[in-house]
Amino acid sequence: MKNLSVRLGLLMLLCSFMGVLPSLAQAETSAEAGQYLATAGDCTSCHTAPSGKPFAGGLKMANQFGYLLTPNITPDIATGIGSYSKDDFFRVLHNGVNKKDQDLYPFMPYVAYTKVTKEDSDKIYDYLRTVPAVSNPIEVNHLDFPFNIRTSMIVWRELFFKVGSYKPDPAQSDVWNRGAYLVEGLGHCSACHSPRNLMGAIENSKAYTGSVIDGWYALNLTSNPLTGLGKWSAEDIATYLKTGSYKGKTTVLGPMEEVVHNSTGKLTDADLLAMATYLKSIPANSSLSNDRKKVDASYLAGTKLYVDNCSGCHQSSGRGITGVIPPLAGNPVVIAAQPNNIIKVMIRGIQRRDGYIAMPSFASRLNDQEILDIANYVRSSWGNSSNPNATRSLVKNIRANPGI
Repeated sequence: MKNLSVRLGLLMLLCSFMGVLPSLAQAETSAEAGQYLATAGDCTSCHTAPSGKPFAGGLKMANQFGYLLTPNITPDIATGIGSYSKDDFFRVLHNGVNKKDQDLYPFMPYVAYTKVTKEDSDKIYDYLRTVPAVSNPIEVNHLDFPFNIRTSMIVWRELFFKVGSYKPDPAQSDVWNRGAYLVEGLGHCSACHSPRNLMGAIENSKAYTGSVIDGWYALNLTSNPLTGLGKWSAEDIATYLKTGSYKGKTTVLGPMEEVVHNSTGKLTDADLLAMATYLKSIPANSSLSNDRKKVDASYLAGTKLYVDNCSGCHQSSGRGITGVIPPLAGNPVVIAAQPNNIIKVMIRGIQRRDGYIAMPSFASRLNDQEILDIANYVRSSWGNSSNPNATRSLVKNIRANPGI
């Protein structure tokens, strides 16, 4: 038996030199990196209830619509995310959609987490797989009617959610881009430091200008010299995030104490300085307003028509239902240079094909202007960047000439 153990040990050592066992080291490295990223995202603060087990959920989060209990994200199969794959987990962060294909409520800051890269999402997943599994069933939804009905999120998502991983700005330094990635993405700082409208969405024109959270006022993070960080140096901000104190001036209060304790106080000095560098660049009025689609009258009309006529099948964000209803996001028919095909589909419908169910004609249900509005809406939403060039004359011509 001793000789066998020695042989196995020698074999494993040889294999490691030959590159047969790199995955073990990589997995450890990935999990360690994931722990740091999860700390940057402050996952534990929301997914750990008072006196509860880490990441087992149950924290009450309330607003004017009622309250939710945060879910269990330990690797427990029955009550946590043990059955989630890496792709399932990324879909939660990036798209705000869970394994049951349900839209998440924006209590989960997927509006910010969508910026997290797939690589970093996978590392966080690897870390969470190392957390002790806890059986803790959570009834998440305690919102008031009608907000407790998840389909109510379709309108919200269409108006206020923009999918997309962070893309570095080549005009800025690596330090600035690292800071932007942490502040806008994992750190989700805007979630607390920005006022929200009546629908609970961030008012982009006032992003980072401060807001009330849990009865405390989250400070203005813009460069406003009177009420913001205009007179702070980047080093001052980094020290504040590390220690919770701005010497001779102020200390953290309320929810920010928890953020420093669980998150920013554990980040590297380099990352904190990067975050501070980015924060110093935020103008006194807004950071997000230039990065968000403006909600004008035509966009609102398209949103309403899509929700009323299309979302029941094609879902929020135009994602469809795998193998049953095709997606509209990224669909070549939708994003073609000219809108003819999408208009024809709405007017004439399409037969069942390739496993997808049939789509009925909307010719008698929608007038030319409504078909135009939907066509332009789906061609310019959810990352679709086609020119919204459908016109009433084109719709009218296609309707009147079945042969074209």
